[in-house]
Formats: sequence, structure tokens, C-alpha cells
Amino acid sequence: MSNKLTIGLFGFGVVGQGLHDIIRTKDLNLEIKKIAIKNPEKKRSLSPELFTTDASVILNDPEINTVVELINDTEAAFQIVSTALKNGKNVVSASKKMIALHLEELIHIQEEYGTSLLYEGAVCGSIPIIRNLEEYYDNELLYSVRGIFNGSSNYILSKIFNENLDYGTALKQAQDLGFAETDPISDVGGFDPKYKLVIAASHAYGIITRPEEVLNIGIQTLSSKDIQYAREKNYKIKLVPTALEFGERQVVLYVIPKLIHSADFLYNVENEYNGVIVQAAFADQQFFFGKGAGGHPTGSAVLSDIAALRYGYKYEYKKYRTNRGFVQSNDYTLNVYLRYDDESVIERLGFKEITERFYAPDFKYVIGKIELSNLIANQEFLNNDGVFIAEIVQ
Repeated sequence: MSNKLTIGLFGFGVVGQGLHDIIRTKDLNLEIKKIAIKNPEKKRSLSPELFTTDASVILNDPEINTVVELINDTEAAFQIVSTALKNGKNVVSASKKMIALHLEELIHIQEEYGTSLLYEGAVCGSIPIIRNLEEYYDNELLYSVRGIFNGSSNYILSKIFNENLDYGTALKQAQDLGFAETDPISDVGGFDPKYKLVIAASHAYGIITRPEEVLNIGIQTLSSKDIQYAREKNYKIKLVPTALEFGERQVVLYVIPKLIHSADFLYNVENEYNGVIVQAAFADQQFFFGKGAGGHPTGSAVLSDIAALRYGYKYEYKKYRTNRGFVQSNDYTLNVYLRYDDESVIERLGFKEITERFYAPDFKYVIGKIELSNLIANQEFLNNDGVFIAEIVQ
């Protein structure tokens, strides 16, 4: 039998409103009692009595047993979520950066106070990847988890390759549609998919790592020459986070653009859609596909978590708790395409092997193998103009 949920909602932006729209269409054993907002002057579609600007009204209300956190302020989100858990309230959150930064502490808080934090909506929108990694792949040996985790960057790349838009025009279109922020660096710079990767890896392998320890190289330095090269070789460029087991129970995590052939599932993931490929020892390769952005797709994932709380669901973090011996390692070699201006770049990056070179006054590139640790050491440099790097998927 399901429990009655009385909800305190933090944030009434795109996802919050999307969630409310969905709830209104369902006959569920729950109610939203109060919504905390930042701007009381903004016109709302609901009764003013439903809103408050005081977080304590929700956090200290004994009748509210469930908190849904959907705000953009990372540290404020952590204070809300941790306080709610300590106050005996279960929580649903979609704040991927907050969760990635504080995951281990949040696991311990749940354990100490007997509460539950669910966050399916924080990773890949409507795709139920966290619960699948937690439950379906509980006893599976996972070789890799990779995919398109960011709808904004994927929308931009789709417009470039499918409609021949230049990067600047595609970015502006994404911003006009609300897919990308005014400052889009979190999306196009690979930070957003990195936070999601850190969360997914904790459920896939039991590894909890800090985001700053994971390479993220974005698409913001993509040029017409890179696009020309990809087209000539029948590739598309996608921004792909990867968690992959190699060697003796070592796991590598990184986010980098990839040159992908048409045989890859990710080749046809377009616009704001996300796609996740899980490669497992027994289940083999499985592909998850769905919308990764927007109020209703993300709101549906949030509602799924809320519904699970009605039946007392918790993440068990079994792989993390049983310490299955996986360790994060950067001792991994990538095969890359590198477009550059300055010849000193080649020496600086320390290629192990170069298999192809092209040199013209306006376009220079090499293809070769390079250590991930060298990329991490030069991460800031590789995100500057004049350089673009992408992994070539064999």
C-alpha cells in the first residue's frame, strides 16, 4: 500500500512547472502543500497562498514528508537537501552538480537519518538510467557506460551536421529556444555531462569521485575545418561522457568530443535527445534513448522518483557499500584527432604515436595516441581557441 506524500517544492521554473502540469493530470496519493520561490513579484499561474520565499516554512513543517528540490543554486540546493534529510523528510532532486559534488556526504546522511534521496531527473532527463544501473545491473559486470548526456550541446551539433549551420548560429538558436543558457559553458564545455557521469559511475561501479578529477573537454572551440574533416570521413561529432573498465578493475572517466561512425547507436541521437549505451558482460550492449531536456521529460523522471517514495524506495548503493575493488585510473590511452595552430602543441601533449599528419597554412591536424593523464594536465589549454581535440571511436 502506498503512503500519502505531502510535498514541499523548491523551485517553480521549467522543470517545476512541468512537474506540476504532470501531477495535475494524475490521480496520485500526493499533494503539493507549499512551493518555495526566489522572486515573489513574478506572476504565477497558481494561487499566491501556495508560494513562499522562506525555506524554513517547508523544511520545518511536520506535515510535509517529502521535499522536491529543483533550483539552480548548487550550495543552496545542498543546504535544502541535507537539512530536509536530517529533518526526516525524503527528497527528490534534479541538481546534478550538487549531487556530484556532495554525493558521498549525502549517502552518509541518508544512512544516519533513515531517509531517502532519489535523483533520476538529474541524469539524462526522461531516461531511467540510474535505477537501471542500481537495480537491473546490480550483479552485472559492466564494461562501459557512455552516451550523450547533454541535450543542449547535442542540439547544437545536430544543427551543424544536419542543417549546415555554423557553431555560432546553432548556439544562438539553442539559446533562443531555452536549451542553452546565456553563458553556455556548462553545457558546451562538458561540465554538465561530467557531473552526470560522476553520478552514473557511482551506481555503475561503486566509485565516488570528485568532478574536478575527471577530464572534460567541450565543443566550444569547434571550427568549420573540424566539421569539414568529420564529413569527409563520414563521421558526426558528439560530446560523449564515458565510464569504462580496463585492466585489473580499473575504471576511467572522461568527457570529450568523439568522431562517431554511422554504425554507432549515438550517431542518430539528435537535437535535445539523449542516448546511453551500457555494455555488460552478460546482457551485452543495451541502448537507452529519450528526451534529455525540457520541463515535461525531466518532470516525468522527477515524478517517477516521487511515486517510488510512496512505496518506501531507496537507493541501496550496493556496489559502493560492498567495495568491489574498482579504482579510478587515468592510465589510459586514447586515439585522437587534434587540430592545432602552433607546432609546439604536439610536443606539449606528448603523443605516444602519430599515425597521420596533415599540414596546410590554414588547417593542421594529427591523428595519434595520447595518454589521458597528458590531456588532464593540459585540460585548460585544450579548451582554448586554436585547438580542437576529439576521440576517434574505432
